Amino acid sequence: MEAQNAQRRSYQVVIAATRDMGIGIDMKLPWDLPNEYQFFQDVTSRTSDPRKRNATIMGRKSWEATPLEFRPLPGRLNVVLTRSNCHSIPTDDDNVMVCGSMESALELLGKPPYSFSIEKVFFIGGGELLRQYMNAPSCDAIHLTEVDISVPCDTFAPRVDTCLYRPWYSSLPVVENGIRYSFNTYVRRKDLISGSGLEAEQYSFLPKIVFERHEELGYLNLVQQIISHGDLNDNNTLLSKFGCQLRFNLRKTFPLLKTKKVLWVGVVEEILQLISGSTYPREKGINHIWESDEAKEYLDSFGVEATEEDGDHPLLTGLYWRHSDASQELSQISDVINKIKNNPHDRGITLSACKLSLSSCQTFAQFYVANGELSCQIYQSSTEASLGIPFSIAAYSLLTCIIAHVCDVAAGDFIHLIGDAHVNTSHTKAIQKQLQISPKPFPILKINPEKTKIEHVEASDLDLLDV
Repeated sequence: MEAQNAQRRSYQVVIAATRDMGIGIDMKLPWDLPNEYQFFQDVTSRTSDPRKRNATIMGRKSWEATPLEFRPLPGRLNVVLTRSNCHSIPTDDDNVMVCGSMESALELLGKPPYSFSIEKVFFIGGGELLRQYMNAPSCDAIHLTEVDISVPCDTFAPRVDTCLYRPWYSSLPVVENGIRYSFNTYVRRKDLISGSGLEAEQYSFLPKIVFERHEELGYLNLVQQIISHGDLNDNNTLLSKFGCQLRFNLRKTFPLLKTKKVLWVGVVEEILQLISGSTYPREKGINHIWESDEAKEYLDSFGVEATEEDGDHPLLTGLYWRHSDASQELSQISDVINKIKNNPHDRGITLSACKLSLSSCQTFAQFYVANGELSCQIYQSSTEASLGIPFSIAAYSLLTCIIAHVCDVAAGDFIHLIGDAHVNTSHTKAIQKQLQISPKPFPILKINPEKTKIEHVEASDLDLLDV
């Protein structure tokens, strides 16, 4: 029995569901979303090896609910689970295989010839089988299109068990035929698997189209562009690229980069310092993290030293709140919160992080409220890409999440616009090593629900899970 289990294939679930996890009514989809169907097609049919194909496992009812013109699903091995004879299933078709159970199907797919010809295995329903297998140990990932509607359904899927899975990717909301939805991928937590090591933390099992949507790859691609095609300054110390944009979704995860170490306690201190209006953290009894051994160890881990070209501090590029009048900054924060609460459609909800005359690394933030969500876009005229950008992403995302929390709205998008993004030429070797690291799931930020006023938020109220 143990030998048989070792040969079983694992699988990934691909479904679309309403807010109530409804997936169908009268054996039909309760929506018409062509782009969502195309995503399903792309995920389940594309392979990295052109000599192979994928397998889609489904119950008999799901097979019968598939329109005749799409049955069997082209380019895939259709595995139908049924214990009864079904005349609608062509047993003489090489694209169709009938199995009596999920277990027997996975065992069969794990043996030759299928072990050599099938690249990935996807499970697509229906409801009764999803309740058994969606959160089962052999399920590596769940690709869930979350359709933001509540409509009558007679078939339901279970909710994703967030104790077992964590978000890998969540798309920005899409609106099609008046329906708002998003594509989401959840991956099984490898740390819960007994004996799992570093190998288990790789996510190459995901479909390429999903793996490449991880938001950290946008940052990595930017850094790669700078060191490969950036403009070299006159004294050969900086490579730069002008006019850059990064975008992160704050609805499910928090963009603390995983391929680059970011000092989270430093991010928290800087944001709480801005919120408090204090120029010196020690005024409130806060340990100044930048003078701590932890911060020094953090900087030493990069094997580089900051230069004048990097800014006043390699971690504070773009965060020049200390150069401004503290009371003025506190007033700006109060004004932002007041507008979000009382006039959310105001087009001038802005925050200036420094006086323009004092720094060339000016940071300007604008907030936007729509669909009960708060988004933030910042502009930095100049910032260092290797150290400064990861810190700024985390800092302004945290500020956005805290403001959204105290204003009783959800966090939405964080958009990072950069005028001059640059790296020091002495850092390129360290960056090239970083580019070889595969992204991992972002952590999840939890804020103490009892803290409803921004000035009452403390470091202990900010919990970053799976950091």
